Amino acid sequence: MWFLFALLTALAWGGADLFYKKGSDSRDRFSHIKIVIMVGLVMGIHATGYMLFKGITLDPADLLRYLPVSVLYILSMTIGYIGLRYLELSIASPVQNSSGAVTTILLFLFFTHSLNTLEVTGIVIITLGVIGLAVLEKRAEQIALQASSTKIDPKYQIGMMAILFPVLYALIDGLGTFADGIYLDELSLISEDAALLSYEFTFFACAVLAFIYLRFVKKQRFNLFQERVKGYAAVFETIGQFFYVFAMSSNAIIAAPLITSYSIFSVILSRIFLKERLNKAQYAVVIAVIIGIALLGIADEL
Repeated sequence: MWFLFALLTALAWGGADLFYKKGSDSRDRFSHIKIVIMVGLVMGIHATGYMLFKGITLDPADLLRYLPVSVLYILSMTIGYIGLRYLELSIASPVQNSSGAVTTILLFLFFTHSLNTLEVTGIVIITLGVIGLAVLEKRAEQIALQASSTKIDPKYQIGMMAILFPVLYALIDGLGTFADGIYLDELSLISEDAALLSYEFTFFACAVLAFIYLRFVKKQRFNLFQERVKGYAAVFETIGQFFYVFAMSSNAIIAAPLITSYSIFSVILSRIFLKERLNKAQYAVVIAVIIGIALLGIADEL
């Protein structure tokens, strides 16, 4: 079942990525804070509903036990949201999309794993495909920017800010996923339900603090009903998180790079719903990644 859960996670986060891009405003320096509020709110609602539906309670000890993982994830996501203000370069960076490879390498180095030929081939194809797609996106974006007659803000061009965010995101998210692999799969330090609830309630707490900061410190208005696009992104983010913990608890070393392929699904969804055009090279990469995913699915059945 891990393969299905990982695939559903990638699909959901591909949808979230679509709405993150659509809902982020480069002119709004508080855009990332508003996204944190929306994601935390939706996760808090989901966690509460999940507890009531399943009739379970969250042990405060689990909340504290899982806190290091939650902090790594929330920090990396916030950095990613800030990077959305530098959309032209940072969001398409191949570095940011390599976090799954970072996790796989760490799990392989620190824990004993035996991977067959199909699994190794699938992981390599997916990882190279995700990075390759990001390279193609960045190249196309640079060409579009150069052809544009509009004056471009220097902060959107290649520089420290454009490079820093994806590097930090890849490293911190990779470490977070590595830690999740330890907690949920390698050492089984926490149950899937406890991990899910701990993360979502921690994110909700961060959302409350972010709202207080935005509303009472920065004196900025925040209208929940005017943030619908961010809300849609938050819903898909939460759906992905639900399936993610179950995927990681079964086969973290292979699930991590597969889940990273959500960027491929984001491209496919953009083509379907936003009518974005893909060139032949992008189509080739998308097909290659789909083949890589299929190989992992076949390996799971053997």
